Amino acid sequence: MIGASGAGAAAAVANAIKASGVLVRVSPEDFQALLRRARDPLVVCGRGGFFSKDHAYLLSYRGLAFYTKPPEPISLPSTAETVTARRIWIPS
Repeated sequence: MIGASGAGAAAAVANAIKASGVLVRVSPEDFQALLRRARDPLVVCGRGGFFSKDHAYLLSYRGLAFYTKPPEPISLPSTAETVTARRIWIPS
């Protein structure tokens, strides 16, 4: 049986997954290809991971949210509007 704090944490994760909608993890190369296709893309940039501090990027494209976590920063097109997040957490 899950304790009260464990049940609360499980509910929080379930709500986060519901709120995130469809999230697609892609390679950094595929992410950049999507960026080239998107007109006036909005990209959320931040640091991802709990223990590691990889870079993380989110892009909404055709109703889906695409996510990549490269070890090094990726170059963004000059047309991209960026939002810098302190941290990006993706539910697993």
